[in-house]
Amino acid sequence: MKNWGIVIFAAILEVCWVIGLTHANTWWEWVLTIFAVVFTFKLLLDAGNHLPVGTLYAVFVGLGTAGTVLSDIIFFGAPIEFMKIFLIVLLLIGVIGIKMVTPDNKGGH
Repeated sequence: MKNWGIVIFAAILEVCWVIGLTHANTWWEWVLTIFAVVFTFKLLLDAGNHLPVGTLYAVFVGLGTAGTVLSDIIFFGAPIEFMKIFLIVLLLIGVIGIKMVTPDNKGGH
Protein backbone atom coordinates (compact mmCIF):
# COMPACT_ATOMS: atom_id res chain seq x y z
CA MET A 1 0.00 0.00 0.00
CA LYS A 2 2.95 2.30 0.69
CA ASN A 3 4.03 2.13 -2.95
CA TRP A 4 0.55 3.15 -4.16
CA GLY A 5 0.79 6.12 -1.79
CA ILE A 6 4.05 7.05 -3.52
CA VAL A 7 2.29 6.87 -6.91
CA ILE A 8 -0.51 9.13 -5.63
CA PHE A 9 2.04 11.62 -4.30
CA ALA A 10 3.88 11.51 -7.65
CA ALA A 11 0.59 12.26 -9.44
CA ILE A 12 0.04 15.27 -7.17
CA LEU A 13 3.55 16.45 -8.00
CA GLU A 14 2.78 15.95 -11.69
CA VAL A 15 -0.16 18.33 -11.36
CA CYS A 16 2.16 20.85 -9.69
CA TRP A 17 4.78 20.71 -12.43
CA VAL A 18 2.21 20.85 -15.21
CA ILE A 19 0.85 24.01 -13.60
CA GLY A 20 4.44 25.25 -13.27
CA LEU A 21 5.17 24.64 -16.94
CA THR A 22 2.16 26.76 -17.82
CA HIS A 23 2.33 29.50 -15.21
CA ALA A 24 5.93 29.82 -13.94
CA ASN A 25 7.29 33.34 -14.40
CA THR A 26 10.22 33.69 -12.01
CA TRP A 27 13.46 31.74 -11.75
CA TRP A 28 12.46 30.17 -8.41
CA GLU A 29 9.12 29.01 -9.86
CA TRP A 30 11.07 27.35 -12.67
CA VAL A 31 13.45 25.77 -10.14
CA LEU A 32 10.49 24.35 -8.19
CA THR A 33 8.92 23.11 -11.42
CA ILE A 34 12.10 21.34 -12.54
CA PHE A 35 12.56 19.87 -9.05
CA ALA A 36 8.97 18.55 -9.16
CA VAL A 37 9.57 16.93 -12.58
CA VAL A 38 12.77 15.21 -11.43
CA PHE A 39 11.35 14.13 -8.06
CA THR A 40 8.17 12.82 -9.71
CA PHE A 41 10.14 10.48 -11.95
CA LYS A 42 12.40 9.39 -9.08
CA LEU A 43 9.29 8.42 -7.12
CA LEU A 44 7.92 6.52 -10.12
CA LEU A 45 11.19 4.66 -10.61
CA ASP A 46 11.24 3.69 -6.93
CA ALA A 47 7.61 2.53 -6.99
CA GLY A 48 8.30 0.65 -10.24
CA ASN A 49 10.65 -1.62 -8.33
CA HIS A 50 7.66 -2.93 -6.35
CA LEU A 51 4.61 -2.52 -8.60
CA PRO A 52 3.74 -3.64 -12.13
CA VAL A 53 4.97 -0.78 -14.30
CA GLY A 54 2.04 -0.79 -16.73
CA THR A 55 -0.51 -0.47 -13.95
CA LEU A 56 1.63 2.04 -12.08
CA TYR A 57 1.87 4.25 -15.16
CA ALA A 58 -1.85 3.97 -15.95
CA VAL A 59 -2.77 5.01 -12.42
CA PHE A 60 -0.20 7.82 -12.41
CA VAL A 61 -1.33 9.27 -15.74
CA GLY A 62 -5.03 8.91 -14.90
CA LEU A 63 -4.69 10.66 -11.55
CA GLY A 64 -2.42 13.32 -13.02
CA THR A 65 -4.85 14.02 -15.85
CA ALA A 66 -7.84 14.25 -13.51
CA GLY A 67 -5.89 16.45 -11.10
CA THR A 68 -4.73 18.77 -13.86
CA VAL A 69 -8.23 19.23 -15.28
CA LEU A 70 -9.73 19.80 -11.83
CA SER A 71 -6.95 22.24 -10.89
CA ASP A 72 -7.60 24.16 -14.08
CA ILE A 73 -11.27 24.46 -13.13
CA ILE A 74 -10.70 25.25 -9.43
CA PHE A 75 -7.67 27.55 -9.58
CA PHE A 76 -7.67 29.03 -13.07
CA GLY A 77 -11.34 29.50 -13.87
CA ALA A 78 -11.71 26.98 -16.68
CA PRO A 79 -15.38 26.43 -17.47
CA ILE A 80 -17.11 23.44 -15.92
CA GLU A 81 -18.35 21.26 -18.73
CA PHE A 82 -20.62 18.30 -17.99
CA MET A 83 -18.96 16.04 -20.57
CA LYS A 84 -15.46 16.84 -19.27
CA ILE A 85 -16.49 16.05 -15.67
CA PHE A 86 -18.25 12.87 -16.81
CA LEU A 87 -15.13 11.70 -18.64
CA ILE A 88 -12.88 12.50 -15.65
CA VAL A 89 -15.19 10.44 -13.41
CA LEU A 90 -15.10 7.62 -15.97
CA LEU A 91 -11.29 7.86 -16.07
CA LEU A 92 -11.08 7.68 -12.28
CA ILE A 93 -13.41 4.66 -12.22
CA GLY A 94 -11.04 2.96 -14.69
CA VAL A 95 -7.97 3.88 -12.63
CA ILE A 96 -9.56 2.57 -9.44
CA GLY A 97 -10.59 -0.61 -11.27
CA ILE A 98 -7.07 -1.19 -12.60
CA LYS A 99 -5.63 -0.66 -9.14
CA MET A 100 -8.15 -3.04 -7.54
CA VAL A 101 -7.35 -5.93 -9.88
CA THR A 102 -3.58 -5.50 -9.64
CA PRO A 103 -1.61 -7.10 -6.77
CA ASP A 104 0.71 -4.83 -4.79
CA ASN A 105 3.82 -6.77 -5.79
CA LYS A 106 5.25 -7.69 -9.14
CA GLY A 107 4.78 -11.35 -8.46
CA GLY A 108 7.71 -12.27 -10.67
CA HIS A 109 6.46 -10.30 -13.72
